[in-house]
Amino acid sequence: MKTIKADHLNVELHASRQSMGQAASIAAAAHLRETLARKGEARIIVASAPSQDELIAGLVSAPDIDWNRITIFHMDEYVGLPASHPANFRAYQQQHLLAHIRPAAFHGIRGEASDPESECTRYAALLQAGPIDLLCMGIGENGHIAFNDPPVADFNDPKKIKVVELDRACREQQVNDGCFAHFDDVPTHAFTLTCPTLMAAERAVCVVPGKLKAQAIASALKGSVAESCPASVLRRHTGATLYLDKESAALLT
Repeated sequence: MKTIKADHLNVELHASRQSMGQAASIAAAAHLRETLARKGEARIIVASAPSQDELIAGLVSAPDIDWNRITIFHMDEYVGLPASHPANFRAYQQQHLLAHIRPAAFHGIRGEASDPESECTRYAALLQAGPIDLLCMGIGENGHIAFNDPPVADFNDPKKIKVVELDRACREQQVNDGCFAHFDDVPTHAFTLTCPTLMAAERAVCVVPGKLKAQAIASALKGSVAESCPASVLRRHTGATLYLDKESAALLT
């Protein structure tokens, strides 16, 4: 394992996807234990993507985490996709996380809500009820964080959650990840937590495996901090660590 720094962001380079995920889960679990000891409860945001499988698997199997004192949010959800759809992000949370633990609460974004703006208001109120202690996240092939794609990302967004139109690269990634069989199956709009909401977390653990993410990683770490590569904002976070495997770090010197 090798470590580098990009502004405030700590970056760990691992030889394999497995070691990357294991290191990230150990760090996330340690922060949860410390938070519970200090505050008596914790509030976390967890991403929903295949890139997060190893992190989440390690986290749910970590010892001595009192999940019934932890409230869980997720980052994003497709607009109009039925709750029963297998590509629904709440389905991912159920399969990979909630089936293995019993949290104090899980707050799901209701993508099928008839009034998306009212759903944003409801979810924003839940987020505002207290600080976020831990953010478990990834980075998209176009540099997005949650569904903050380059055309809609706003580092000073006044909203906590909003509805956005997904750009083509983002929708193509959903096919590459195996979430949808065809491009036209991917919804065109989604709910997303905004960049300021994500960056307000006390601690951020960001796991990014695979060669398809190499260009986004290079742009995020070597380019300017700008909405053209939303993930670059991580370089401003004093409590964030980015975990890479050999493939995702391939374009770094």
